[in-house]
Amino acid sequence: MPDNKTVYAQHGNEYQALIAREDYQGNIPRAIDEIINVDDLDAFDLGAGTGRLTLMLAPRVKSIRAFDASAEMLRVCRERLLASGLSNWQVDVADHRQLPVPDHSADLVVSGWSVSYLAVWDPEQADRELDTWLTEMQRVLRKEGTLILLESLGTGNEEPIRLEHVEPAYRWLDANGFLSKWIRTDYQFESLAEAEYLARFFFGDESGDRVRQNNWIILPECTGVWRKKVK
Repeated sequence: MPDNKTVYAQHGNEYQALIAREDYQGNIPRAIDEIINVDDLDAFDLGAGTGRLTLMLAPRVKSIRAFDASAEMLRVCRERLLASGLSNWQVDVADHRQLPVPDHSADLVVSGWSVSYLAVWDPEQADRELDTWLTEMQRVLRKEGTLILLESLGTGNEEPIRLEHVEPAYRWLDANGFLSKWIRTDYQFESLAEAEYLARFFFGDESGDRVRQNNWIILPECTGVWRKKVK
């Protein structure tokens, strides 16, 4: 199993193969729609990866800009956007904490499975890094702009758990006024072989073994959805 940084730097196609299987029940778009009507908004997707949220929002929003620190992830994102035939998008390599955009230029910022890395990869500076990020969000969002973050609450679990390595980010979100709920975003694979291979590649041998032992074509996944209005 490669570590996360290696995956993001080198394995865009494999990553897309995994995330294409997640949330087969469509709970993520429903959760976003419960928070905000995205139609005709200017939106940013931070840590866009291969474009999971970008492609979900692009057909409805006025414009969307996808940012990620990984050129490899954005390579796949760009290919998928080009194939969509849409023209209201832009893709750029950028850091969450310093976006190449004018002040107050977005109505909505979404970020899936990404902002928490500011804490996970630098736990001693977790609060400082996340504070810097929030200050940047206050700069780029318009008045009453909306932030929506998604983060894992446990792969292979029927009920949500707070992951130990993500705990500093969870605590920071709680302390900074983000409201939250959790949803199921289960993976549905085409075969047991695919399920075991992708689970083992991304989540480790223990996860791969559980998939095989339980004959999981559907791999349970719990996801937290955090939201905040920026005034």
